[in-house]
This record gives sequence, structure tokens and C-alpha cells, in this order.
Amino acid sequence: MESAISISRLSKRYPSARGGELQALKDVSLEIRRGEIFALLGPNGAGKTTLINIVCGIVRPSAGEVRVAGHDILREYRLTRAKIGLVPQELHTDMFVTPLATLAFSRGLFGRAPNPAHLEKVLRELSLWDKRNDRIMTLSGGMKRRVLIAKALAHEPEILFLDEPTAGVDVELRRDMWALVRGLRESGVTVILTTHYIEEAEEMAERIGVMNRGELVVAEEKAALMRKLGKKRLTLHLLAPLAAIPAPLDEWKLSLGNHGSELQYAFDAHEERTGIPPLLRRLAELGIEFKDLQTEQSSLEDIFVDLVKA
Repeated sequence: MESAISISRLSKRYPSARGGELQALKDVSLEIRRGEIFALLGPNGAGKTTLINIVCGIVRPSAGEVRVAGHDILREYRLTRAKIGLVPQELHTDMFVTPLATLAFSRGLFGRAPNPAHLEKVLRELSLWDKRNDRIMTLSGGMKRRVLIAKALAHEPEILFLDEPTAGVDVELRRDMWALVRGLRESGVTVILTTHYIEEAEEMAERIGVMNRGELVVAEEKAALMRKLGKKRLTLHLLAPLAAIPAPLDEWKLSLGNHGSELQYAFDAHEERTGIPPLLRRLAELGIEFKDLQTEQSSLEDIFVDLVKA
């Protein structure tokens, strides 16, 4: 499939206040396919926003190459930037103008001819049409967030970056935004989102990338990532709680939950020997009884935590 964005060996270094340099990005390579929804996860300071800012031409890379729809972002800045819409984390817009004026101005900045019908469509899809002539400063926080998304869509970009788009918004607005993103993808727009909400990535994305300490740790199809890195967890509900895990059980790397009344064991279901039968035998030998047991597949959140805790 054709790449919307091609990133090759991208690095970014900043001068450090203590002297020397801070490495914000380290040799990142990534292909983002045209028309997909790609989620970029990672803790604060992982390099997600730096990566986005470089692709969008806001920050200049220290090394490496980025191509948007086959065009180099440094040599053909105007062309590539016009193909991108960016919704930043912070609420950056003129609070004294109206949503409609903001969209019209933004569209003009990218050299697009006036198109009132398109602006109306965007505002209606984001439930902003009734607020089109209100000053942005009078809108709620959620409505201001919608204005930022509408502004990013005003010039009809091929690629949309959403940097923490639902941070601080209510569940209803988050669901509305998810529906909008799906609609954009169906119309051919490539969507890249960063998020702290693991369920958002699990719900929306076809592929997921995880960043940590400036490096791209993994970039995989969501289903493949779950199969490859996901583990199952066996939970034993004990008849009597344990204050600590007995030393003879150390080889299984168990954990206690629910105030010692649950014994938990993570295992790879794809392995021929999961370790469960010998574990159950050893529990019987130690006189540790359980009243019930259950297994469950680890979630995307479990996988994310495992990837970034190293």
C-alpha cells in the first residue's frame, strides 16, 4: 500500500540546560499507509509530539528524512504542509473571533479558494454550526477542542494529526470524535493520533506504534501486536488469603491480588509448556487450596506497560 508518510532514521537533539544535548528522537523509521488510522502511544516525554512537529514542519530534524506523499518536507515545505491538518494538544487559536471566521482564515492561509459549503459541512459534523457566529472565548472547553479539529480540516487535508485530541473532554464528546475520525478514514484521509487513553487506540487504530525515550519500540498491526506480545493471565481464587508468596513458588513469578486472596500467573498461551500443570501440583503439595480459577487475555494496556517499563 502507498505510504502517506515515510520517516527514515529521524533524530532530534536539543541543547541541554546542563550542557551537552538532549536526545528527543533516536533514529526513528516508520511508514504510515495512506488511508489508515495509526495510533502512537507512549508516556510523557517519549518523543511523540516532537515527531509530529517535525512531520508538520514546526521543528527541524537534526538528522534523517521525512517524506509526505512522496515529497520531502524540507525541500517542498509548502506542498507537504498543505497536505496536513494538525490538531495540537494546547488550545491555540484567537479567542475573540468566531469559529466560522477561524475556519475561513485557516483555509485561506493554505491557499485554498473559499468554499462555504465545505466549511458548513465541517462545522455541522462537529456540532458547531449553531455556534458558528459566537466568539470562541464564550465556548466550553469541549467546544473549543471541536473548533481546533474543524480548523485543521478547513483546507481539506489528506493527512490529519490528532495530538491528544480527547484530553480533558467528556465521554460523549470523545465518542463523537471517534465517529468523526472513522468518517474521515472512510473518505480517504490518513489519521495519526497520539493518546493517553489506551482504549482509544484499541477502539480506533488499525496499527499501533509505541514510543519510549525517543525511540520507536514497536509498530504493528493491532491484532498482530496482541497475538505476539499479549499474554494470558491465570487467576486462582484462594480459599484462604496468603500474606506472601511461598519461596517454593518463586520460579513461576506469581503475584498476589485482592488482599492476598488471588494468586496470579502470567503465561504465554503459544508456548507448548505453559507451566500451569506443575504449578497446580506444587500448590497441592504446599496445601494451598483454591475455590475457582479463570484465565483472561492481557489487554493492550498490559502490553503497553510491559513495553515501556524497561
